[in-house]
Amino acid sequence: MYKAVIDEAKVKMDKNCEFYQKDMLSLRAGRANPQILDKIMVDYYGTMTPLKQMANISAPEPRLLTINLWDTKAIPLVEKAILKSDLGLNPSNDGKVIRLVVPELNEERRKELSKVVRKGAEETKVAVRGARRDAMEQIKKLKKDSVITEDDQKKAEEELQKLTDKQIKEIDRISAEKEKEIMSV
Repeated sequence: MYKAVIDEAKVKMDKNCEFYQKDMLSLRAGRANPQILDKIMVDYYGTMTPLKQMANISAPEPRLLTINLWDTKAIPLVEKAILKSDLGLNPSNDGKVIRLVVPELNEERRKELSKVVRKGAEETKVAVRGARRDAMEQIKKLKKDSVITEDDQKKAEEELQKLTDKQIKEIDRISAEKEKEIMSV
């Protein structure tokens, strides 16, 4: 009976971890990564369209992104969207391809990004612990309603704690990896 509660908590925790990992992929770390453009939305003929649905984005060099639009008439719209974003990148084009040079990060910006990584990790850990707390309350309610025994409750709580510890370790791993990437020159 308590297995369903634990499975539900695991799904919530996994979603939080997944979201954090995707968020970290879109964080600019001084290297060209096409995923930093995932959040860019372009006003394309009156419709907000994700950039990745309008073009082929690649990183031919470590610090260069190229955007090959399927509709070259949209180049000015894409450039405007990139300039409006908080990425701090300046697009240049040759009429066919938009190029984005990813600048080197200075020490101050690296430290700022590290703080963003740590803050995101902490928020994700709080969300994971919230999922654990909700599941613990459900398990206590099952025990109170005499649906499970005290032994089942203890077993479920131990299982939930192991799951939480595993998720927090994973968040720490993602965070450490991203900080290492940001701090490497």
